[in-house]
Amino acid sequence: MAKHVFVLGLTDLQREELETVRGAENYSFHGLLDYDTLVADTDFDLEDLLDRARAELDAFDGSVDAIVCHWDFPSSVLGPVLSAERGLPAPSLTSILKSEHKYWSRLEQRASVPEVVPKFACFDPFAEDPLSQVDLDFPFWVKPVKAHSSNLGFEIHDAAEFADALEQIRAEITDIGDPFDQALARVDLPQEIRDAGGNSCLAEQVVTGIQAAPEGTVFNGEYRVHGLFDMHKDEAGHSITRLDYPADSVPEEVQQRMIDVAGRYLEHIGYDNGCFNAEYMWEPETDKLWLIEVNTRISQSHSDLFAKVDGASNHEVAIDIALGQPPRMPYREGRYGVASKCAIFHDEDGIVTSVPSDADKAAVRELLPHAVVTLVVHPGDRLSELPHQDSYRYILGNIYLGGADRDDLVTRYEQALTLLPFEFEPVDQAVGVGAAQEGT
Repeated sequence: MAKHVFVLGLTDLQREELETVRGAENYSFHGLLDYDTLVADTDFDLEDLLDRARAELDAFDGSVDAIVCHWDFPSSVLGPVLSAERGLPAPSLTSILKSEHKYWSRLEQRASVPEVVPKFACFDPFAEDPLSQVDLDFPFWVKPVKAHSSNLGFEIHDAAEFADALEQIRAEITDIGDPFDQALARVDLPQEIRDAGGNSCLAEQVVTGIQAAPEGTVFNGEYRVHGLFDMHKDEAGHSITRLDYPADSVPEEVQQRMIDVAGRYLEHIGYDNGCFNAEYMWEPETDKLWLIEVNTRISQSHSDLFAKVDGASNHEVAIDIALGQPPRMPYREGRYGVASKCAIFHDEDGIVTSVPSDADKAAVRELLPHAVVTLVVHPGDRLSELPHQDSYRYILGNIYLGGADRDDLVTRYEQALTLLPFEFEPVDQAVGVGAAQEGT
């Protein structure tokens, strides 16, 4: 009898990736709430989402055998709460929030892996003088303690830039901060976190280097890593342009240090029966390793790349753990030696007037077999008003490619871009300066 696996915010692409897991014929996959509700919507109430998800599960005529979550907040909180209510394997909500809350995570990192933690300070963006709460030298990064991707993240070089960033943060931070406070209210908090709720911000030392990310699992206390990725940034060092698998930008000894640090941290916070990925910076000149963040789930950006190189997506381990089974992953059984997720960016605000057609995407697949093109914009969209965007560049979509080696990947990426036309019209200046700001 097939196992019923519920996936929060299930998309068509995820369903295709889920079919790559071994034994997929033994699973029946069901969406739980929809993508627009969980990812695209920026105005939501956490308790309402929980009630709606419970109603969907209660109405299902069959067994609920597993609940899988791959998206950021609120899905990352909904999954563990719903699983706990039904006695299904999942990490504790407290261990999830210790990593989701960026300030709480830094405090736990400082207690367990202090050698890789940059300088940081928490501040209240609504205070009369927030800058006085930041005891860091310029430049530094500011970001909410909870946000999607790089949204509301700014590199600050002086007080004027700090003031500009505050204006945008104050206008938008409560979209995620208020429902995140609902999640925090469900667990016992240390005093420092009670004083720094979901609408607080973090300032952090700017670190540089080569970026890489291991991904793995913890199951019944057993810690494993099943892959490590290169994260290539643009020349400005602000945006991730490519994810390459497997990684080759850092020596194996450094990769092992990344793996060891993540294991020590996850054990410290009591994280178990879940997946993770951790992001690092490594400075070759000084051999200094910095921990950027730990995410308590598989990365969907990695899924197709695992399938291309190893022969199955990382959904396989997420499903295994959610079903209470030891996680399994094939190794180098895919069609390609390397694979990459390549971002399609646009650097200026504008109104989207045209995006690649189905025929354009088909032309990419004809030229580059197994390529996958995903778009996040539609005609009529204004780039600066789209949710979950980077503060410095606008992402239009992604191209997932396999190749023989990295030079082959770059060539294929450039070929694909020529077949994917976008058109824009300038933003009417009459809309107003505040509405048209980019990367203040």
